[in-house]
Amino acid sequence: MMMTKTEIAGELRALGLRAGDAVLLHSSLSSLGPVEGGADAVVAAFLEVLGETGTLAVPAFGKLGVIVERVKAHPRVVVSVHPLAAVAAIGAGAEAFCRDHWKAELAHGPDTPYTRLAEAGGYVCLLGVDQDRNTTLHTAEELLRLPYLKTTPEQTFDTPEGSVTRAWPFFPGPHRDFIGLDRLFRESGKMTVGRIGRAVVRLIKGRDLIALAVEALRRDPAAVLCANSACADCVAQRAAIRQARLSAESFRLVVSAQLAGRNVPEIVEQCRRAGVGAVEFDGLQGKPVEILSDDTLVRAVEALRAEGIDVTAIRACSVGARAVKQVARAAACGVRRMVMPLDAALATEAVAAAREHGIELSFYNTVQDSDTVSVMLREIAGRNLRVGFTFNAPRFAGIGEKPFLGSFRKTLRRQVDQLDVSDGLLDGTPRPLTEGQAEIKELVSILRCAGFDGPLVLTAQNRQAGDTLPSAVHRFISLLDAI
Repeated sequence: MMMTKTEIAGELRALGLRAGDAVLLHSSLSSLGPVEGGADAVVAAFLEVLGETGTLAVPAFGKLGVIVERVKAHPRVVVSVHPLAAVAAIGAGAEAFCRDHWKAELAHGPDTPYTRLAEAGGYVCLLGVDQDRNTTLHTAEELLRLPYLKTTPEQTFDTPEGSVTRAWPFFPGPHRDFIGLDRLFRESGKMTVGRIGRAVVRLIKGRDLIALAVEALRRDPAAVLCANSACADCVAQRAAIRQARLSAESFRLVVSAQLAGRNVPEIVEQCRRAGVGAVEFDGLQGKPVEILSDDTLVRAVEALRAEGIDVTAIRACSVGARAVKQVARAAACGVRRMVMPLDAALATEAVAAAREHGIELSFYNTVQDSDTVSVMLREIAGRNLRVGFTFNAPRFAGIGEKPFLGSFRKTLRRQVDQLDVSDGLLDGTPRPLTEGQAEIKELVSILRCAGFDGPLVLTAQNRQAGDTLPSAVHRFISLLDAI
């Protein structure tokens, strides 16, 4: 059965639209079914309902359907000047809504048609389309300046004041899952859902829509990103959120190269997916760093840096008499920090080599108790040799100590310049973060409280506990959110 303009106008009034209202319309003509007069009849029905004091607006960038094209072709249309986010409007508020759109800092933010219409009490109407077509949801993202938003390339375009070249920060990116917000809007009671012809119609005040979306995105900045691990766009955008989350901390999160992957391409890919930009290089292809050839080590470090991954330190797991050589190898790679097992017999030579090469040296505990470690570190310091200490909580737990209450607070607190972030049981068995007895939550919390600015390193021990780099980073951020 073919719908008429009069029938469409009646249904719009039944949804709650009245004369004097302003509406930002997103639409699909085909969803309505047969319409006598086609898109022109739909536009005419809206204008009849809104009257002389009302305003009909549509997003006018790209190809958004035949109804948009009919609005743009209307003799009374006003189109905002913007190469990426233009709006076309007809009616009493058209000039006010569209004025100087291109001058606004953000494409969909304050002083744009999207916020002006909302502030005027206007509606967003989805006619036969879902929330994925709802451009005003970009307003919520931009108002929060979410970390996954990008600055656009510069655009040159004509304005009433002449040719202008500019870019817009915090512009929405590629993929969104706005559909997931529909339930939120329905359950809030703010959105009316009805039907015109075959089309489902959603109507909500713009200010309510923005407020609800902002609240949802403030709670969870990834609320409109999909959870599909095969969606490269949303994986990258989630990584940007994690990166921004971590950059707010005083410490720097670094990850073990061996936790990230077996080879350089895998390490780079996993670091990008996890939103981490720094590695402690401890091996490749399952081989610890000390048995890699000099050429392999140098090439791996150079390749990581070429991909934008910072190599903060070289970490050896067993150096023996080769401690001096390992320090020299770190220097040859241009890495200014070396982390190695604490060995009193080799400490003097290793520290001397570090001083010679301009390398920062930090020792970590292996099987020593905290009192022994403290004595060894004091003896090294007594010889005017400066070193740091990398605190490995699971190893203290594995010899029966309480890492936070005992090893750290009573003995080693002032000597720590790095924390290995991993967990384990009292028998030495590796466990995922916060599922062991290494008191890692307490350690991270006290270091945050003290404004600790050294590295916190997700070590390869997390892989032994069954975690991948993404899952270990997720656990770590969950740990931060819980304290």
